[in-house]
Amino acid sequence: MAVIAVNELIVLARSVHLHVSMTVAAFATSMVVYSSRVPEALDLFLVTALIGGAALTLGAWQGGGDALATVSASLFPALYIGLPIAAMVGIRARGGPPALFLLMLTIIVSDSMQYYTGRLVGRRPLAPLVSPKKTVEGALGGAVFGTSIFTIVGAWWLPAVPAGFRALVGVTIVALGIAGDLFESMLKRSANVKDSSSLIPGHGGILDRIDALLFAAPVYYIVLRYV
Repeated sequence: MAVIAVNELIVLARSVHLHVSMTVAAFATSMVVYSSRVPEALDLFLVTALIGGAALTLGAWQGGGDALATVSASLFPALYIGLPIAAMVGIRARGGPPALFLLMLTIIVSDSMQYYTGRLVGRRPLAPLVSPKKTVEGALGGAVFGTSIFTIVGAWWLPAVPAGFRALVGVTIVALGIAGDLFESMLKRSANVKDSSSLIPGHGGILDRIDALLFAAPVYYIVLRYV
């Protein structure tokens, strides 16, 4: 999933004339994702991703004034895609399948209710430059229903977490999910495309399906681990 998402991101980058190396991006992202399976060696994998990715870029550079942009764009997928997917693996390892599914369920409900609430009562644009169809009312509807799901279902799947704190975590996940959705929309609008790919008919690509999770998962993992 990570490699497919990286490929979609690279296609977006190349459409705006950023010459990103698939080899570099896939290597660095894979190192970050795999670090979730060996948490005691996290620093080793992160250093390997950074130095190894930079070295591969150095070998692939053909001259010109785009070295900084090329290196930055090649290593960005490791941060944007690799880190959140590693966080999701970590969530499952730490809290079990229910903890991970609770995150996914919250995002699914929030996304769905943003759409339906926006269609019913949406009037004020949320981010017209990035996503003209999203509305403030839709975002509020998603926040209410997404937070409610996390708070209620979390009583069974995260019983050690007090209700008030669950509500706080729930609304944070929803807000981060909206931010993640808008961020990916910005990338697509910059590349002048509607979807990250046509991999999933009617739904777009992998990035289109996981964009909200990419911002929410790392914060949720931190909460589970340290709070």
